[in-house]
This record gives sequence, structure tokens and C-alpha cells, in this order.
Amino acid sequence: MGCSFSGLNALYDAVNGGGDVWINENRFRVVRQLGEGGFAYVYLVKEIVVGTESASGGGVGKKFKDPSHVSDDGTYAMKKVLIQNNEQLELVREEIRVSSLFSHPNLLPLLDHAIIAVKATQDGTWNHEAYLLFPVHLDGTLLDNAKTMTAKKEFFSTSDVLQIFRQLCEGLKHMHSFSPPYAHNDIKPGNVLITHRKGQAPLAILMDFGSARPARKEIRSRSEALQLQEWAAEHCSAPFRAPEFWDCPSHADIDERTDIWYCVSPFEYALGESGGSLQLAVVNAQVKWPAGPNPPYPDALHKFVTWMLQPQATVRPCIDDILIHVDKLILKFSA
Repeated sequence: MGCSFSGLNALYDAVNGGGDVWINENRFRVVRQLGEGGFAYVYLVKEIVVGTESASGGGVGKKFKDPSHVSDDGTYAMKKVLIQNNEQLELVREEIRVSSLFSHPNLLPLLDHAIIAVKATQDGTWNHEAYLLFPVHLDGTLLDNAKTMTAKKEFFSTSDVLQIFRQLCEGLKHMHSFSPPYAHNDIKPGNVLITHRKGQAPLAILMDFGSARPARKEIRSRSEALQLQEWAAEHCSAPFRAPEFWDCPSHADIDERTDIWYCVSPFEYALGESGGSLQLAVVNAQVKWPAGPNPPYPDALHKFVTWMLQPQATVRPCIDDILIHVDKLILKFSA
């Protein structure tokens, strides 16, 4: 699907006022805001359909290749991005292009999108807004769930930890299997959606591909290394940024193993320590384990995480190796 420019959202601030929004030829009513960050806002929306479309599951559902993406009750998540210059416009177009590449149950699918021109500025140029439509997951992110559980002094079981982790690895494997491979570059609890399922491990879905790019880069000069570090500083959250994004050598081959450096960051303690340095903690893999359940998580799980946190990218495991090991741990702790 290409980006469409239209005047259907003529009422510029319809979203903020709780009005209706059009994404191409489909109409949605804003129910409530789910979140925000930077120049982006996420809303719960409900499709407005009439006549025969209502009986057949809605108009927008006819566009979906996968019928499982059609909402039973017509509700979806809509991301609205305010675009103020050409650089931001190109970034949103790239996010749409990259998001449209992936098709995997553990990666959040982009269902539809539109980019529209709004409000000409004094110099005669136009600002834009982007509307991106996704399935909705109302149980929140892994970060939301972790905060709620911490407040109650509750923890995911070892089995659920491994099952959630395995699902994220499966989604990453899909991205890493492209030619060329893609890296997500900003894996963190806030970018993992969780859906609770009775009698099963929670469903984990990786989202937000705004920082995803082809993973492999040949760095052959100091200027190229600094450019990569500057890009990472802008697009990769600091506590979850791989060591090679903090201190890139002048001669290095960067690959998709930049993604093998995530989950609840064991390095953020450095931010709260006098004289502490997040960069040094990451580059030297100085891990401080967060408080866990009682009895604690098994030592095998700690060793598994430590094995992945190799500061030297060339010896860090690939996603296929990690899946082999996590399956062994799942068998061990489910027996």
C-alpha cells in the first residue's frame, strides 16, 4: 500500500477533540488515547461501518491479507504522527515501508496507513500527519506489566519468562532472515506488547519499527564510526543500546547481533550511582541483577543472559543459537 495524500481529515485536530478520522476510504471514531511519545500519539479507535459492510466485518478488514487481523468488535490501535519537516516525513515513510515487509505472529502488523497534508505554513509549505493502523492489545506493554507486578511484589514464572523471550526471538529471527537482514535496533520492554491468555503463557508481540534498518554495515573509517554512533544516539534507547553503538571501532562489520542485547536492562543501575556511567556499564557488561522472586530465578537463566551479553559483537551468539538454548531451558524447567 502506498502513502496516500487526501483531504479526508480536513478537521485538523479531530483526533484531539475525539472526533472521527479517515484512513483512506475507511472511517474510525476515536474512543480514547492509549499513549504518546515525541511527536506520536496512540489511540483506541472503532471503525464506523454501515449497511452490508457492518455485517461482513467492516470495510477496512477487506484489505487484510490475514483474516485473523480483522477485529471482532471493530476496534484497532491508531498511531498519529505529527510531521513538521521533510526529514520527519522521510522517516515516517521509511517506518511504513519497513513495517510492511514483515509478516509474523510475534511482530505487530501494519494494517493500513495514510499520510495527509495539513495546514500550510507562513512560507507556503505544508505540514503533514501520518495515520498508522494496527491491531489493538489492551493488556499493555511488557514495561506496563512489569511495573504493575513489581508494585504487587509479583513476578513472571521462569516458564513464562522463557516463553515470552522465545516468542520475541522468533519475531527477531523473521527480521534477521531477510536478505539483507533487518535489525529492530530498539528492543525494550516498552516496545513489547503482552496479551494474557488463560492457561497459556502470555502472547508477546514486538512493535515499533521506526528504528529498524538493514542490519549489516561495513565501518571503514573513524567518520563512519562516529556517524553510526550519532544515529544510534538518536534512534536506540540508551540502556538497551549494544556496545558497538556506544563505541564503534573505525574498522568493524556491524550485523544483526546488535539486537542480541535487550530485555529488562541490567545496566540502568549506573544512572543512579554517583560517578556511574551507563556507557561503561554496557561496554564492559557490568551486570547488576534486578530483584527477583523468592526463591530466585534459576542460575541457568542468569548464565543464559550472561552468555548473550557479550560486549564483543563477533563472539555474541546469533538468534538461531539462542533459540536452540532457550528451547533446552524450556524443556528443563517445564519437566
